[in-house]
Amino acid sequence: MNDTLIRPIQPADNAAMAAIVRQVLKSFNAAKPGTAYYDANLDNLYDVFRVEGSAYWVAEQHGEILGGGGIYPTNGMPAGYCELVKLYLDEGARGKGIGRQLINSCTQAAIKMSYTYMYLETMPELTIAVPLYEKLGFAYINEPLGNSGHTDCNIWMVKELDV
Repeated sequence: MNDTLIRPIQPADNAAMAAIVRQVLKSFNAAKPGTAYYDANLDNLYDVFRVEGSAYWVAEQHGEILGGGGIYPTNGMPAGYCELVKLYLDEGARGKGIGRQLINSCTQAAIKMSYTYMYLETMPELTIAVPLYEKLGFAYINEPLGNSGHTDCNIWMVKELDV
């Protein structure tokens, strides 16, 4: 997908991204409390990612939003850590390197913002995401970091950034 554009989120992207997140979680039987499906700010991602130390990228092709992902300075995280958050791709966009492109954009933004570690939370239902995280150097840890509010996520991973 060489014609896929990775760009910062805009206000007009809110509805498309919220729909993608909800559809992905439904399709993996993970639309339950304690997940992003019920995040109060899911319909307003542009505003959420205006917080200092955060960034959100969307993948667009021919004017259609295919997915997105971002970094966030989640409350309670150790110094130097950001969280990789809301990384979701529409079904037709999976397996084409777009997730890797989004994570690379997030990683570059995190390094630019002087983060030294990237943390993520996920769940076993999202089976296709975990191998990608592993390939990109994320390592498993035994407990959650910070206060994301995603109590149903029970896979926690961290990657040291090459700063």
